[in-house]
Amino acid sequence: MKEESPRLLSAAFKYSIPVLLGYLAIGFAFGLLMADAGYPWWLTVLMSAAMFAGAGQYIAVGLFAAGTSIWEAALVQLVVNARHIAYGLSMIKRMPSSGFYRAYCIFGMTDETFALLSSLPENTEENIHIPGLSHPIPASGRSRFMFLVTLLDHSYWISGSLIGTITGSLIPFNIEGVSFALTALFIVLMLEQIFRIRKPGVFIVSAVPAALAVLLPSRISLLAAITLALAASSVIYKKERA
Repeated sequence: MKEESPRLLSAAFKYSIPVLLGYLAIGFAFGLLMADAGYPWWLTVLMSAAMFAGAGQYIAVGLFAAGTSIWEAALVQLVVNARHIAYGLSMIKRMPSSGFYRAYCIFGMTDETFALLSSLPENTEENIHIPGLSHPIPASGRSRFMFLVTLLDHSYWISGSLIGTITGSLIPFNIEGVSFALTALFIVLMLEQIFRIRKPGVFIVSAVPAALAVLLPSRISLLAAITLALAASSVIYKKERA
């Protein structure tokens, strides 16, 4: 196990490089927002370490600035992060079976980490082949590999936030439009998934409800889009399995 750990860490790092590049950038942007709002650097790091919610953290800055009550803020965060329920359920069987690895992977399951880990073989007893690595990761190391990918992604986000908040407190920045960085990263990861999985159907049936949901009131548009996309995806899945 001791000899295998460095190789797993190296593999996890190479596998998570797309998120590294994105999280440093959007974590930096989040740090700038926090500094611009007048919050101390340690609160930025604490939020990124304990909350680790990406879009939820961006929204939280605005909620704090608007003086929103804790109950209203909790409700908004619940609606915004409800999407985690949808894709989290699809990862249950792929997660580490028990223990700390499983608990931490569930806690750290962001959109981008999901995009990485959902590309692993669905069969948990199958070796993992990572592009650019000469040897596959044995099935016995799957849980530790998933944990390391999640941990690295978390550390990227914290690091980007810390750099951003310190920079923002020292140098004035024009932060207009920086909140779009998170959306841009997820679009890039989605495109990588499309080229890797080569099953465009599920992406199309997810995009159509999202586009239609724009016509609905903003308070229900996200949940409506998720519900419609899940229903359409389940129909496609059943037809493929038939």
